[in-house]
Amino acid sequence: MNPSSFLQSTDSLFPPIFSTSGSSPSDVIVQDFAVIMIVAAIMLLITYKLKQPMLIGYIIAGMVIGPYTPPFSLIRNIETVNVFAELGIIMLLFVIGTEFPIAKLKSVGRISVIIALPESLGTLLIVYFVAQTLGFSFFDSMFLALAMSITSTVVTVRILEELGMIKDKSTTLLLGIIIVEDIIAISALAVLQSIAVSPAGEVSILQISISISIVGAFIASILILGSKFIPNVIDKIGKSNDYALLLIVILGLAFGMSFVAKGLGLSVVTGAFLAGVLVAESKSANIARVITIPLRDVFAAIFFISIGALMNVSLLPSFIVPALVLILTSFVSKFLIVTAILVKARYEGIIALRTGLGMSSARGELSLAVVKGGQDVGAITSSVFPIVGVVTIVTTFMTPYILRLGSKVRFSSSSSSSSSSSSSSSSST
Repeated sequence: MNPSSFLQSTDSLFPPIFSTSGSSPSDVIVQDFAVIMIVAAIMLLITYKLKQPMLIGYIIAGMVIGPYTPPFSLIRNIETVNVFAELGIIMLLFVIGTEFPIAKLKSVGRISVIIALPESLGTLLIVYFVAQTLGFSFFDSMFLALAMSITSTVVTVRILEELGMIKDKSTTLLLGIIIVEDIIAISALAVLQSIAVSPAGEVSILQISISISIVGAFIASILILGSKFIPNVIDKIGKSNDYALLLIVILGLAFGMSFVAKGLGLSVVTGAFLAGVLVAESKSANIARVITIPLRDVFAAIFFISIGALMNVSLLPSFIVPALVLILTSFVSKFLIVTAILVKARYEGIIALRTGLGMSSARGELSLAVVKGGQDVGAITSSVFPIVGVVTIVTTFMTPYILRLGSKVRFSSSSSSSSSSSSSSSSST
């Protein structure tokens, strides 16, 4: 869905913005980019002083500069925001993918897969039915459910680092589950988008099967065929010690695969993530990650800011109630499913509790990417964006307190020791 059609479809929600007549396109882009960076810097200073996650600062900065915030817009052209958002999500998911080589994906552990599959599917189904009860359409409910089923890697890891819990047993388990969950979410997004753009008027088993086959074939061809050639090419370039050349090549890979994915009717997220996985397979992966992280930080900031800019602040109060209902639903669903499975697997109670709280708390980058993917194919209505925006802000704000609470919980030594022995025996199997 192009930006102009998006504006036409959301006239009731988004008021018209200032005219850009009299200025060249390059002048408009430079001005908008300058406004984005200056306001973002100010908001980040404020959130830093308040000791709040940067993600909140980015989204609020977007709301401040957006074309829908009174008394006037600081952004002159909404198309600029959409372009920045597209670039940002490609870079963000590409760098996330560089953290997941195929070997790591295979070694996340059986328990991570056992937890992630029922947790993701269970939360998705429960949130879907709640969204339907709240009156959302089929695709609105599906994209909302998928967005609410994903735990934010960026927010969760950053907060665990701040709490000094990054080496905790529950954190290791948590990261393994999140890896599997991210892969499930990216695959599910690709399937949902394929179904949404299908010419058929209704969803059928055949349609879903075809969509899954397209997604599966694309992912398999990249991971099986691409992993045999691309990493070797990257390694040869890496041996030249020309970091500028290496950067251009891996960026070409990221945007090229995103373009191919979009051409197949899939999300650019899928192509960017898989490009990152291929880079992670090379021996130059660490160098590639280091030279792309600054770009990731800049474009990820732009992505989150653009999400805030696309929200109509004046209508946010009407979305608070459904957002809070969805937050509570997903939190309870994820916490109960994860904790119950770990307890049944005879993990220590404290590990089960902390992992459950970690998986339940934050929604963030990938949740926003999901609704952006829904917008791109015209599958969702304009109300979904602000709802997920509210969800992201609220959950990002409450996550430090929830994880801090989990870090302070202690069980009796007797029960802990007995559970520990059970966990050891379970882990050894």
